[in-house]
Amino acid sequence: MLSQNQKRLKRAFDILLSLGILPFIGIPLIVLWALATISTKNNGWFVQTRIGQDALPFSLYKLRTLTGKEHRDVHAIYAAETRFGKWLRKTKLDELPQVINVLKGDMSWVGPRPDIPGYADALEGEDRVILSVKPGITGPATLKYRNEDQLLAQQEHPLQYNDRIIWPDKVAINSEYVQHWSFQKDLGYLWKVFF
Repeated sequence: MLSQNQKRLKRAFDILLSLGILPFIGIPLIVLWALATISTKNNGWFVQTRIGQDALPFSLYKLRTLTGKEHRDVHAIYAAETRFGKWLRKTKLDELPQVINVLKGDMSWVGPRPDIPGYADALEGEDRVILSVKPGITGPATLKYRNEDQLLAQQEHPLQYNDRIIWPDKVAINSEYVQHWSFQKDLGYLWKVFF
């Protein structure tokens, strides 16, 4: 589990990296928002409630990739996904607005991926160690399941597969991450994402 000094180091790094990258993503983010708005015929800026540190809900920012309402069922996602939205999800550029979440203090660059209510906030016992840190844009479980949508699409019952197979594995991976955190490991995860 992270000490207070480790949390301060992690937060300072999050702020510095976000401020450093913000000037380079500002205009591309506006362009992507406009294209997402055109392709989905809705506001390209999408806000969804996710569970964060200490099981507190927060508003997560994304670029909209689907027409109409966002769906949890993976088959409905593919049915409602626009061509541009599919590209955004594949490249993970739909996650770009989360730099704002990091600056606000809702998220970190690296950590357990925030999920919708009913998952992380329902953890019990030692597994709740995951909630002691800010959720991340990326992390070990996110990297392992970077093709999660495709994996779920191959399942006859995707939600059950997620709840019985993927979610418990993510919990184990994220618990290990929090219990054995190091700044060097965070840099390693970011290296894999960017390079």
